[in-house]
Amino acid sequence: MAQVGIFVGTMYGNALLVAEEAEPVLVDQGHQVKIFEDPDLDDWQRFAGTGVALIITSTTGQGELPDSIAPLYRDIKDKLGHQPGLRYGVIVLGDSSYDVFCGGGKHFDALLQEQGANRIGDVLLVDAAETPEPEEVTTPWVEQWAKLIS
Repeated sequence: MAQVGIFVGTMYGNALLVAEEAEPVLVDQGHQVKIFEDPDLDDWQRFAGTGVALIITSTTGQGELPDSIAPLYRDIKDKLGHQPGLRYGVIVLGDSSYDVFCGGGKHFDALLQEQGANRIGDVLLVDAAETPEPEEVTTPWVEQWAKLIS
């Protein structure tokens, strides 16, 4: 089974709640899990070569990443290059009533794709306007994703 690092970008705590809901789902399927609430490049590099990264992030009203994960994104962009050994997944929380829906997570995914990383499954976009309790859609996604990374 895999070692999974969950890298959280949150503004009001919803992304952290989703991460905390995802952890037991992954553990129940035999994976080892560590949640990083304020992730840095050292945390990232511990999982980049041997484990699997799960990015769970909300998005600001301007479509950017929250302050808790934006420095990690910048460091990955500026300090890391090709990451073909990285396997990852992305869950993005957003609100379709804003002009840029789920922009932060989409930026993160695009960066990792540019760097040659291997995304496992589709990016899950969660719309707060349609799904006020994000775990209603994130938990089934995590259950399926956990099977793909085995």
